[in-house]
Amino acid sequence: MKKVVLTEDTKNNILEDLLKRSPNSYGEYESIVSDILENVKTNKDKAVFEYTKKFDKADINASNVLVTEEEVKEAYDLVEPSLVEVIRKAITNIREYHEKQKQYSWFDSKPDGTILGQKITALSKVGLYVPGGKAAYPSSVLMNVIPAQVAGVEKIIMCTPPDAQGKVTPTTLVAAKEAGVAEVYKVGGAQAIAAMAYGTESIPKVDKITGPGNIFVALAKKAVYGHVSIDSIAGPSEILVLADETANPRYVAADLLSQAEHDEMASAILVTTSEELADQVSKEVDGFVKELSRSEIIQKSLDNYGYILVAKSMDEAIDAVNEIASEHLELVTKDPFQTMTKIKNAGAIFLGEYSSEPLGDYFAGPNHVLPTNGTAKFFSPLSVDDFIKKTSIISYSREALEPIHKDIIQFATAERLTAHANSIAVRFEK
Repeated sequence: MKKVVLTEDTKNNILEDLLKRSPNSYGEYESIVSDILENVKTNKDKAVFEYTKKFDKADINASNVLVTEEEVKEAYDLVEPSLVEVIRKAITNIREYHEKQKQYSWFDSKPDGTILGQKITALSKVGLYVPGGKAAYPSSVLMNVIPAQVAGVEKIIMCTPPDAQGKVTPTTLVAAKEAGVAEVYKVGGAQAIAAMAYGTESIPKVDKITGPGNIFVALAKKAVYGHVSIDSIAGPSEILVLADETANPRYVAADLLSQAEHDEMASAILVTTSEELADQVSKEVDGFVKELSRSEIIQKSLDNYGYILVAKSMDEAIDAVNEIASEHLELVTKDPFQTMTKIKNAGAIFLGEYSSEPLGDYFAGPNHVLPTNGTAKFFSPLSVDDFIKKTSIISYSREALEPIHKDIIQFATAERLTAHANSIAVRFEK
């Protein structure tokens, strides 16, 4: 990992470097994605099945695109029963956490006949995209499906790419079944996003699309936004550890690598006030890289986007943390709860040396779909709020409207909207 003294210049250089990983920086793929979207929009199933044959080498058609109950049972036979139990425990934790996020309709009435309120309505249909093959993450199935269920979404479907034999990753199917997904379709890539956004003969149109994917999936979600809603345009994974001299260097090194193993574009950053800790973590990282199975990916990630930043003070370190606005932030300091009060920007904050990032990925309960590429400055984790919509309620009696009707007329007239003014005035004609 590159060890750097933290200054304003080095911080800005790192921020610029990290932003290069954003899907917004891959414009050369947009025309390819645009062609796929237009083809699926026009030719529907025919285009989807042709792309599936081209990219996934699978013979998928209208008769086998939908995963059957027999295929789900086969998946259970291929997954360790102990893992199924772990999935069920995780579901319990995730559901309990998200239940606390539920919102309810409310109404406020006054004696003069004024009634104001807000009506909460769950989305009708949501589509989840789940990557396949080496990038299959059953945990992402749970994190997307459960908040939608808690919100009250009527129908949740899932698209995931098949292998060359037309089979879906078993752990993905089991997670989908355990979480309660209604339908699973064997479609991947940008064509899956198009199918859910526009609808085909086999795959229903949805109101919102969520879930991670490669650059083509990310750009497809970006392109269909507005036609349907999306969760976010996620970039590569990130972890930032803020540590002082009290931190265990072996723990810190292990946590940094937990995200570096995702892909070569992942970012792992340590910000510390301790020169000694910086050197110890660097040595521990080198040792772990030699032992871990995804060492080649990890090393490339560290070479590209791995940094150890040494700050003069904790205040300077915290300023850098807030500027970087990392997806995952671990606070391994003498008093992490006190440090947390100064953190403004992070997707998820992990406090103390036993709250390592994978705890949030799989089991604790909070959602692991988090803002990346500095968007934690203005975006939040996926939540129940993402699967509801709010409608304002307004009801006035004549007695409530009469004292203020001239105020409204004056406002409308000032904007030269005479029909607006007239709509109020006619109710009080003599």
